[in-house]
Amino acid sequence: MRIVAQRVRTAAVTVGGETVGAIGPGLALLVGVTHGDGEREADHLAGKVANLRVFDDVDGVMNRSALDLLSAGAPVGMLVVSQFTLYGDVRKGRRPSWVAASRPEQAAPLVDRVAAALRGMGLPVATGRFGAEMIVSLENDGPVTILFDTAER
Repeated sequence: MRIVAQRVRTAAVTVGGETVGAIGPGLALLVGVTHGDGEREADHLAGKVANLRVFDDVDGVMNRSALDLLSAGAPVGMLVVSQFTLYGDVRKGRRPSWVAASRPEQAAPLVDRVAAALRGMGLPVATGRFGAEMIVSLENDGPVTILFDTAER
């Protein structure tokens, strides 16, 4: 499983002109699933993301996590968006291969599991719509972008 986490001031997902998910300050998460991924990987990465210390403390140092902000009563949210293209392989030719990306019937429940695990920690979570043609807009803060990959555990 791969997650690209971007610290944002705002982020939203639109499908067919309708906003289906939006957050203020927090993290926008692009989530990709590969073969062999399961609930263990989803739960592991949700925990890593929730505890990722990329938010500034009072000294302006990235030393606070989303859970720290939540416990301090500061606004923080998570936007979870499925992203099979994180497993695009471009080592050969000019057209990406999607062989490493899981089929929707495996990927959708695991993307949902990431969102549910974050909600279970008390974090506000908005989502995209799995399989839909989505427009994702965000205002990257920093910019701060972190890649998580369970293959590198």
